[in-house]
Amino acid sequence: MPAEKPVFREPKIRLNRIYTRGGDKGETSLVGGQRAPKHSLRIACYGDVDELNAAVGLACVTAVAETPELAAPLKRIQQELFNLGSILATLPQDVGPQQPRIVDADVERLEQEIDAANARLPELRSFVLPGGCRLSAELHLCRTVCRRAERTLVALAHQEPVPSEALRYLNRLSDAFFVWSRLANHLTGTPEILWQPNLTSSSG
Repeated sequence: MPAEKPVFREPKIRLNRIYTRGGDKGETSLVGGQRAPKHSLRIACYGDVDELNAAVGLACVTAVAETPELAAPLKRIQQELFNLGSILATLPQDVGPQQPRIVDADVERLEQEIDAANARLPELRSFVLPGGCRLSAELHLCRTVCRRAERTLVALAHQEPVPSEALRYLNRLSDAFFVWSRLANHLTGTPEILWQPNLTSSSG
């Protein structure tokens, strides 16, 4: 069983205005009120996580129609990614005890889901290309965006302290997307597209 998750505070947000003009000079505000340039690694990092969340949202819509059993974990992942964005938008000294974040239990649950899904799949004897059913292709897109977010987070970790749980989470999440992409094809009876290095225009 995963470790018990802490109880996070509920958001207290009122979005009466969508544009503020505060970013017109290339800066944005962190959770603690500090201003940061939009090209900084911290902003790029939670921007990548935001992009990943959008890709997961697209995959979730497809999952509801194609393979409903995959919709539930994807909906949860969206919530976890928003928690991750919250902590990445906060400098370490400003993190509160009940602030939403990624915890060990999130990583452990992903590992259990990866193992359970992989146990249902045939052994791989080649690399898999993105494709097959629509959900599989979208999950591969999620995987690659997740890898980019992980790379950005690793780069940030070389400059500033970052939560170790966040690094482990993104690493496991990309693996989960890979396994779920295979499972999507399996559940829909769609053949996987395997890498065939000799099936190219140069092979005659």
